[in-house]
Amino acid sequence: MSLLTLTDAHCAYGSQVVLGGVTVSIEPGQKIGLVGRNGSGKTTLMRIMLGEIAADSGSRQLKRGARVGYLRQEPSFDPRETVFDAAEAAFAEVHRMHRKLLAVYEKMAEPSAQGTGADLQRLLAQQAALQGRLEQAGGYAINHRIEASLNGLGFSDEQFDLPTGALSGGQLARLALARLLLEAPDLLLLDEPTNHLDLDGRRWLEELLAREYQNAVVVVSHDRWLLDSVVSRIIEIDGGTLRSYPGNYSAFVEIRRQHRVTVARTYQKQLDTIRREEEFIQRYKAGQRARQARGRQRRLERFRARELIEPPRDLDVMKLTLPRAQRSGEKVIEAEGLSKRYGDTVLFEDVDLALSRGDRLGIIGPNGVGKTTLVNCLLGEVPSDSGSVRLGSKLRLGYYRQQFVDLDLTLLVWQYLQRVIVSLDVRAQVPEQQARDLAGAFLFSGERQDKRLGELSGGELSRVRLAGLVAGAHNLLVLDEPTNHLDIPSSERLEQALCKQGGYAGTLMLVTHDRALLEALCDELVIFDGRGGVRRFCGTYSQWMQHNRTASRPGAVAQTAEGAPRKTDSRKTGRRRAPKQPARGELERLSLEAIEERIETLQQLISEIDDEFLDPAVGADRSRSKTLQARRADLVEQLGPPEAEWARRASAES
Repeated sequence: MSLLTLTDAHCAYGSQVVLGGVTVSIEPGQKIGLVGRNGSGKTTLMRIMLGEIAADSGSRQLKRGARVGYLRQEPSFDPRETVFDAAEAAFAEVHRMHRKLLAVYEKMAEPSAQGTGADLQRLLAQQAALQGRLEQAGGYAINHRIEASLNGLGFSDEQFDLPTGALSGGQLARLALARLLLEAPDLLLLDEPTNHLDLDGRRWLEELLAREYQNAVVVVSHDRWLLDSVVSRIIEIDGGTLRSYPGNYSAFVEIRRQHRVTVARTYQKQLDTIRREEEFIQRYKAGQRARQARGRQRRLERFRARELIEPPRDLDVMKLTLPRAQRSGEKVIEAEGLSKRYGDTVLFEDVDLALSRGDRLGIIGPNGVGKTTLVNCLLGEVPSDSGSVRLGSKLRLGYYRQQFVDLDLTLLVWQYLQRVIVSLDVRAQVPEQQARDLAGAFLFSGERQDKRLGELSGGELSRVRLAGLVAGAHNLLVLDEPTNHLDIPSSERLEQALCKQGGYAGTLMLVTHDRALLEALCDELVIFDGRGGVRRFCGTYSQWMQHNRTASRPGAVAQTAEGAPRKTDSRKTGRRRAPKQPARGELERLSLEAIEERIETLQQLISEIDDEFLDPAVGADRSRSKTLQARRADLVEQLGPPEAEWARRASAES
């Protein structure tokens, strides 16, 4: 049975049709990506799925007893409760079951229960049922799960006791996401869950949704990398209709491209037919064949009304000729020994960085560690505490800042672009049509090209600024979080314009958490570790991730950015060392009885820890709970080798 079904749902705001009779079914455990341009109706559809608003017509059917959770863009909390308590509220039902179980234990201890076998059996049955439900809900590892979720989404242990009233908007959004994930509803509706997450937070969420979260998920996200890693179905909203595609986002892009090429060909054939018919009608409408011409005119009108298809809104290839920038000097930026701190906080120290013409450098790291500050120091906009920077010759800088500055908001979109585009001969102003072509290439349709900048949304304003930078003949482009306010089609337009195949031959510095954009545009990285350390890696983002996976394996020889091999030290990486295990040869020398005895001892110790978790006082003691969880994990790890040896011998004997 489907978890949720919407049938023939219509929704309009005034004359604007948002959903034009859509039908969609969501099955248990499905992971679905919901995509479409900004304003296409994605959030409206999710609110209808939630049951928060009703469609103008149509039906919504939710499986009986199923829970739906929704990540809101503006969450609210009691400003007096702590971060940990706000997350723990996800387990209100688990706490209720703990209280019921404690009441059962108290009744079992009463003399009346001891004296009546039937009463005792009834209480034992209740105990077993409650314990089973608690285990299924993870009720014996609540603190561990809360801490893992908060840590994964960027909260330090020291922040657990902060009141939520002291948090920033981004921190509140991450806390809301943590609580929703801990609630684990049957259907999880996520509206832009990565908006306030850095790369580590995005990877953590991605791994959780893809590997651990077993319930259904519908996610609206501009993060193409997350959509590729998590979802197995894409639903696209376009013009009030829904289309469903199997596979992840990359599969969807290819299927959609093929579909739109087919539609474009069919549409062109229909236009050819219309032109031939119009030529015949025009030629013979006043002659001997006028009657035949009138008949063809009626058939042509019926064809236009009934059979002429809609042309594809846009194709994925941007046809745009960009002006070439003046060639810069070979050395673009040379920095030596750069350091910067604010008070006791070291942002970066003793950084050497050389950027040559044509380099494509990505700058990554956690939020708030100094990435933008480093860029501003390199460009001479912020003084460093020590070190020196030399800028190369003939540089024409284009800098996309996160803040909007120096914009005449009275200009129309095409007028702004006309002013900032550098013409091919550099001296003359480009014609209006060229500015309109650029606006169209960055997804501004005809009427939106005539809107004033002050009337644009944040995403539209970002898009028009980026269009101007791309066409401004800059030989050094510095982009600081350029896709923060962009939808996926706009991000793809930017990527197409700046990739090497798109014609941009200048030098690029990109600060971003957008992994798809980073992978497509950059072949070198500067990585902030969040503790004042900065290193350079020669390779793409995916190569960096592969490098990290290799380096984190026990005993692996990792390759530094400078090329020198080193032994990975688990003490320095922060990973807990595994307890010392008997070597394979030592286990082989033990008797079968000794191995069985070791297995029984370890299992008994694990069982004793599980019994401790039954005590509500342990669950309320965060430190004790964390210690027990770590000890249990150690014992489970120790149990693996003797069990494997026992199984090997049992298999050999059979």
